[in-house]
Amino acid sequence: MAVTLTQQAANHIDRYLQRRGKGVGLRLGVRTTGCSGMAYKLEYVDTPDPADEVFESHGVKVFVDPKSLSYIDGTELDYAREGLNEGFKFRNPNEKATCGCGESFTV
Repeated sequence: MAVTLTQQAANHIDRYLQRRGKGVGLRLGVRTTGCSGMAYKLEYVDTPDPADEVFESHGVKVFVDPKSLSYIDGTELDYAREGLNEGFKFRNPNEKATCGCGESFTV
């Protein structure tokens, strides 16, 4: 079981945590919503939850709650700039379909 970051994602998260002046990593999870049923949720972690699974990529810690892990196991999180748009991209091998707007997915 693992969740990984690309070097670009790790660099972005690390820069943000430094600018923020606090935090120990990023929490990646899922929530029920949208057309397809699930959406990713991201938040910076100041105090880890003891129940979280912790993964480290390129020196950055990723925290995942146990309920979300089965949906995102094997996911690689990337950060990309495309023209004027920039943001995180999820490469989740468990996704079976995504909605037309790209905001939600199903496994």
